[in-house]
Parts: sequence; C-alpha cells; structure tokens
Amino acid sequence: MILNYIKIAWRNLLKNKLYSFINIFGLAIGIATCLIIMLFVQDELSYDRFNEKADRIVRIIFKANINGGKISESNVMPPTARTLKNDYPEVQEATRLRNFGKPRIILGENTINDATLAYADSNFFDVFSISLLKGNPKTALSQPNFLVLSKKTSERFFGNQDPIGKIIYFKKDENVPFKITGVFDDIPLNSHFHFDMFGSMASDTEAKSSSWMSSNYFTYLVLPKGYDYKKLEAKMPQMVEKHMGPEILQAMGMTIGQFREKGNELGFVLQKLTDIHFNSSSTNELEPGGDKMYVYIFGIVALFMLLIACINFMNLSTAGASKRAKEVGVRKVMGSAKMDLVGQFLLESIILTALSLLVAIILVQIFLPAFNDISGKTLTFSIAQNPQIIIVLLLFGLFIGLIAGSYPAFFLSSFKPILVLKGRFSGTKNSIGLRQGLVVFQFCVSVCLIIGTAIVYLQLSYIQNKKLGYNQNQLLVLPNSWALGKNEALFKEILLKDSRVVNVTTSPYKPAGPTNSNNSLAYPEADDSQIMRTLQYGVDDQYIPTMGMEMAEGRNFSRKFSSDSTAIVINETAAKAFGWGKNSVGHSITRLIDNNGKKKVYQVIGVVKDFHFKSLHESITPLLMVYENNWGLIVKIKTQDATGLLATMKTQWQSFGVDEPFSYAFMDDLVNKTYQAEQKTGVVLSIFGLLTIFIACLGLFGLATFTAEQRIKEIGVRKVLGANIGQIIGLLSKDFLKLVLIACVFAFPIAWYAMYKWLQGFAYKIEISWWIFVLAAFLSLLIAFLTVAYQSVKVALMNPVKSLKTE
Repeated sequence: MILNYIKIAWRNLLKNKLYSFINIFGLAIGIATCLIIMLFVQDELSYDRFNEKADRIVRIIFKANINGGKISESNVMPPTARTLKNDYPEVQEATRLRNFGKPRIILGENTINDATLAYADSNFFDVFSISLLKGNPKTALSQPNFLVLSKKTSERFFGNQDPIGKIIYFKKDENVPFKITGVFDDIPLNSHFHFDMFGSMASDTEAKSSSWMSSNYFTYLVLPKGYDYKKLEAKMPQMVEKHMGPEILQAMGMTIGQFREKGNELGFVLQKLTDIHFNSSSTNELEPGGDKMYVYIFGIVALFMLLIACINFMNLSTAGASKRAKEVGVRKVMGSAKMDLVGQFLLESIILTALSLLVAIILVQIFLPAFNDISGKTLTFSIAQNPQIIIVLLLFGLFIGLIAGSYPAFFLSSFKPILVLKGRFSGTKNSIGLRQGLVVFQFCVSVCLIIGTAIVYLQLSYIQNKKLGYNQNQLLVLPNSWALGKNEALFKEILLKDSRVVNVTTSPYKPAGPTNSNNSLAYPEADDSQIMRTLQYGVDDQYIPTMGMEMAEGRNFSRKFSSDSTAIVINETAAKAFGWGKNSVGHSITRLIDNNGKKKVYQVIGVVKDFHFKSLHESITPLLMVYENNWGLIVKIKTQDATGLLATMKTQWQSFGVDEPFSYAFMDDLVNKTYQAEQKTGVVLSIFGLLTIFIACLGLFGLATFTAEQRIKEIGVRKVLGANIGQIIGLLSKDFLKLVLIACVFAFPIAWYAMYKWLQGFAYKIEISWWIFVLAAFLSLLIAFLTVAYQSVKVALMNPVKSLKTE
C-alpha cells in the first residue's frame, strides 16, 4: 500500500515539474538558511556552558555613579575574592584572573611575543572545567613562578617533548624564570576568555594588596546549587561600608555616608557566568562579547524564511488544485476515503520535503564556510561526526513536510466529486483569499528586510563618514615602540627627517583600537563635592597637531613653558561638566593621584574640541590631557608610497637590534574594526534579505504561471477584441502589485519600530527618513512586476487562435 502511494506520489510530482522544482528549490534554500542560523544561534547560546558548575558561577562587577559619571567594571579590587570567601559562608569558592597580555618570553635562543598570559589563583581548575592533561590541578598554580601551558602552546614551544619541569623566562627588567607545572586542554571556543598560559597568582605581588581603590582582577564565585545569587548581592552594601568606607575617608576626607549624601553611589553586583557573553559590563572585558539582539534578528529571519518557503509550497499546491480536481473526483467515486487522499497528498509533501532536505544539506556544506568568514565563527556541520543529526534532520523534515503539506492535503481531499467531474471547480473564494494573504505575508517580510538592510547600511555609512574630531587618515600607529627603550626618541627624530613624514607624537593613548586606559578622580577648583571620574590621556606637545585636533579655547602644551608639567588640557564636555562653559582657561582641577588621598592641582591652559575616543555607541565623556613622557608612536604621513615608507621604518627598527618585531596599524583601519560587528550584521542581513526576496519571487513566479494558465482563454478573447500587449501585461500584473502594496502597509510600521529600537544602541545615529520606505515600496513593486512579467509577456504574445481552438 505504502509503496503504491509512493509510486503515485512520484508520478504526480513528475507531472508538475515546474511546481515541483520551485517547491524543492525554494524549500531547500529556506531549510539551508534555517540550519545555518540554528548553528549560529546554538553557538552563541552555548557560551561558558561547558563548565560543570556553570549554573553556580557568578562574576562580581563594580558599579558606581560619581556626580553623574557612571562606572561599570568587570575587574575588581585585589582583596574582593578573599573577603567574600571569608565573610560569606555561601561563597564556596572564589578565584581570580588577571590579564597580562603578551609578555616577551625567552625560550632558548628564541624570543616569543604573541602568547597570551593570565595570572590565576591556585583553585582556578576547581572552578572552571578546563582539563589539566599533565600536572596536578591542586598544585599546578600553588607556588610563585609556576606556569601551565595550553596543549597547542606546549606543542609550539617544545614539540613532542614533555614540558613538565622545564623553565622559560619572562623578560622584564631582568629575566624571570617560570617553571612549567602543567598542560591544559585548549579552552573551548565558546568561552568568554582564552589564554595560552596561566601563571600562578602568587607571582603577582599586587594580588596580595589590601587596597580597595584599584581594580585589576576578574573575580568569580561558586555558590551552592540552587542558591539565588541575588541574596548574596543584597549583602554587598555591608562589604562596601566595612572595607571601602575607611579608604574613601582617607582618600576623599569624607565618610561613605557623606559621599552618598552628595548623590554618589558605589557598590557591587553579581553576574551569572552564562550571561557574560551577551551582557559585557564594561569596556575592559577579557574578550568582546556578543549581542543578543543579533541572535534574535537572525533567529526571526530564519523562521520567516522557512515560513515563506512553506507558504510557497501551500500556495502552489492549492493553486494547482484544479489540475488534480478530476483525479480527486474519480478516486472518490471509485471508493477512496478522504483520509486515504489526505495520506497520499501528505506523502507527496513529505517526499518533496525530503528532496529539499537533501538539497539543503548540500547548500549548507557549500555556503557554511562563507558564512563563517562573514560572521567570524568556526561553525561546522558534519553528519559523519554527529550521527544524531540524522535523527534531528529526519524529524525536522517530517515536521516541515506535515506543516507545509497539511492545508493542501485537506483542501484537495475535500473536493465534491460531482462538481469536479462536471468541470465546475475553479477554486473557492477561501482558497484564493488564503493564497493572497500568504503572498501579502511573504512580501511583508521582504519589505521589512529591504528597509532593515537600507537603514543598517545608512547607519554604517554615517559612522564611517562622521567627523570624529580628529583626522584618522594617514595616521600610522606603532604600538610597541616601547621595545626601543632609549632609542625610541632617536627613532622619532629619524622619522621626522623623512620627507614622507608630517609629524610624530609619543603617546600610548589612541581614540580607536586597543589603547592605554587611565581613569582619574578629579574635581574643579577645591570643591571636592563636584568630584567625578574622567578618562585621562598622557600626551606630549605634538599629540593634538599630529591627530589633527582643534583647540576651542586657550593653547596646546609647549616645551617653552616649564610650568606645563602642572598644566592640563580638557575637552569641551569636561568644561561643561565642571560648569565653566567657554571660560575654562585659568581654572584649576584637583586630581587624586594615589590610593592614599595624595592630590595634585593643575591649571587649565586649553580646551580641545570634542573628539570621539569611544565608539559611536557611546556619548563623548569628560577627558583630561596631561603633559607626560610616554611611549608609543603615532606618525602622520603624507605619502602615497606607504609601502616604501614602512619598509624604510622596518629596516631602521631592525638596526636597533630589538627582540620585538616591527608592527604597525593604520588608524582608519582601527576605526573600521570598531564597527566590525555591525558591518558583518549588515552583510548577513543583506544576504538573508536577498534570499527571502528570491524565495518569495519563486512563489510569485509559480502563481503567475498558474494565473496565466487559468486565464489563457480570457486573454485570447481580449486579444481578438483588440487588447494590446501592454493591456494584457497590466491585466495579469495588477492583482499581484495590489498585494505588494498591501504588504507595504503592514511592513512599514513593523520595520520602523524594529529599526528604531536597533538605532537606540547608538549615541549618534541617523534619522529614519520617509524616502527609505518609498524606495522599499518601489523596489518591491519592481521585483514583483519583473517576476510576473515573463509569464505575462509569454501569454500576451501567444496566438489567440491557439488558446481558443479547444474547449
């Protein structure tokens, strides 16, 4: 019986090759897109869940609001971990990480500069599920100058040799030996931190500090199973008063109560480990996090694409019902029950879906590498490595087949045999209305994606072209010039003599890309009630002209004035925050320069025009510039021969015999990298938009073909009566164009609201203009017209004698 049904189903599919092809190809694209996005969503939602104690681990975050300046830092003070462990019995474990970047490593005669290091407490491996392949997890980080390597790093350093007990040196003022005590398995990709090496926290002298005024340590707690971490969070104010209160009194001369009476606040909150990836709390995260909004967007797009593919199936199946109406009538007369017909049509649907699934798997294998390149992921789809995927895909295909084929099956099986055998079946109003409604839904989604893609593109263009307050073009950054030591000044002088170089400044502070970060507590005049937290740049007298910044008031630093060692330049936002407006020069600013309340007074000599030193997601905040000797070179060049200049610089660099390799970056590239996530989202959204429109057009093409076939005799009569080709094309196209216009009416408010919410994530953003919606409507109408034009022209050009000669 089943084999007979399969033969009948296959024969019917071959009879309707065009509809079958459109269904298979359209559904395959929808399923393939859905599978790729499911892999993306699954990867995003899996971050840090590989840890056995993931549901019990929280991270502590420092938050403060000082005179309106908000602080949120994910690294906290040295004694926070041990205080929580000692004072609160619900804290079962407390461990810390401190990021030490990429130290210079001496390994035999080689120097290594690109291996990342973090210091970790001795109980690190008790908290996180990172397997120690060699060594004892209890003692591997228990003593000063102990070091564990990742498996990949161990193989890189020592090949197949056993590294346990070997010594490597960290090059500082003097070479510091570290003993290798373990090898850990490579950290999974879906972790919020990745390091090549972990050194013992006992090696870090600052880790033993009892100061509550400096923050460098990422601190994680393990709580009892089922414990509500909010209960511990509610006890944080007690810890602040007991331990931070005395230091605030010493540094600021006020009690914590007085500090709060002035409208200030500070304290700690807890963050679940599994929330870190999507809820990065500050700019000092170990690694950039994800954005849950994009997960939602991609998930919704995948769902809609799959729905549109299923809608195409239903549309084409119900539209082609008249071709099979007599078949249904004959089979009912011959005794077929309704459920037998339903079963047959559902089987046809499942066969189509199975074929679509096979094509979809091939499409996933072809396009997944390209998606990885765009999204920055390393997603894989392998049935051989994960046989359980076969079961999931079969259930998925069965589900889609039943969903897509359910309405056509019940619709076709409900025909009355007497009517269809008399040839009186031409489709019910309900079926026509449903098809029209589904077309409206398809193009509603398509119009939303067109508008969304346009707004994302315009916002990214706005970001890239917005004046940042400095000239990022032809700025060359040499971040590791510190390695030159005393030769850095000589290297700078050599560069200045090159005719291809305009200017050079020495500073590690950059408004884009990785940069030094130095926050400062400061207040105007002697009024400590106005204390605020500001960002501070240490610069030389050439920083402002090299960066192409402009002064709004006063002057820049100058070597001519020895008093500039106590001078300060502020930005316009700081001038407003201190209440000086456009009369800032001559005022004084008091800064706290250590944790013991030591202060230094500076005279304001100038105000630099506001420039963007954060991404355009954030507003410009107060900034202080002080005159300091620093390291790190930023070079303004004026040559088209950048390659030749870089070769000259590299040769000169190597002549100093430093171990550090010559490296550089262009400032405009650093600016662009700031918005890589948005750029990738724009590209992915554009691709999904095109695919959605393509699938919708496939369905529209099929419906246009069906409509043309249904009205072929009517068109023949009209042509005999004098209708021209243009009138025939208009007759066949207008009904579809009306549906697209209706889709626009529904799509416009939905798209406006969605993109309005997305733009709220930017402090500086475009306005959503009316012409975007007009353009989206025009493009949708044009796409729809071109889709149905082929069949319209084909029918319009047909000889009317041919269409009218048979009944």
